[in-house]
Amino acid sequence: MNAFDYEAPQSVDEAISLLSAGNGNVGILAGGTDLIAQLKEGRKIDLMLDLKQIPEATALSFDEDSGLSIGAATSCSKIYSYDVVQSRYPALVDCTSLIGSIQIQNRGSIGGNFCNASPAADTPPAVIVLGGTCRIAGPNGTREVAAEDFFTGPGQSVLQSGEFLISIQVPTPAANSGAFFLRFIPRNEMDIAVANAAASVVLDSDKATVQEARVSIGAVAPTPLFVADAGAALEGKSVYDEDAIEAACAASRAVARPISDMRGTIEQRIHLSGVLTRRAIQGAIQRAKES
Repeated sequence: MNAFDYEAPQSVDEAISLLSAGNGNVGILAGGTDLIAQLKEGRKIDLMLDLKQIPEATALSFDEDSGLSIGAATSCSKIYSYDVVQSRYPALVDCTSLIGSIQIQNRGSIGGNFCNASPAADTPPAVIVLGGTCRIAGPNGTREVAAEDFFTGPGQSVLQSGEFLISIQVPTPAANSGAFFLRFIPRNEMDIAVANAAASVVLDSDKATVQEARVSIGAVAPTPLFVADAGAALEGKSVYDEDAIEAACAASRAVARPISDMRGTIEQRIHLSGVLTRRAIQGAIQRAKES
């Protein structure tokens, strides 16, 4: 690990100033579970910028009108322990409680998971189907980007020079809605997804017809994918319509662009894209019925 300077700014403006002065060779510490490992493996930085002293970066709050606000440096364990998340955003519990060990969950954050931009990251699909947005701070002020548009490639995002992710905003769930996330891994725990998927649905007042649906899959393409055609296949259809669910699964298989590696083959990942989409939809529908 090379020598570097360390700064813990107290405000967004101070962070932007330090980031701009770092000539692009800055490692931003939200949780650090990825950054520290990268430094040990040879990544070189001149400055480590710790976000954990910025109030907005560690805040976790809910408002009925604006929804859930998750600071980029808020730990996974703090998120899944929050009573509002447990009662109204169970898909976030699904994904944040699966990441690594309890020690990792006590440090790792959704913000760090997003900015590391691994194709196999577990939190993006859930945030995508929940309609989340990324609030980005930089020299030109703040801007918001839909979660599905945040990623541009493996390890790459829309963040520009001098910018950093300050928080993730998730709307208040609609009535009769539900969301679900799951993944497939070779082991029982503490492994990287071979494939993952999330789905959200809004049902009609009788909880018999899907009014709105969103599906996202991960670890099967260079970035997490928002599968618009999968959601469209479900909308207006009965929750018991097997043809509609199969059409959604087919849409996920069609957009998957995986690679073969030590965890799985192209063929396996394409197959899992459909299998996990089905299970995520079924889980989301069940939660909507119980809401």
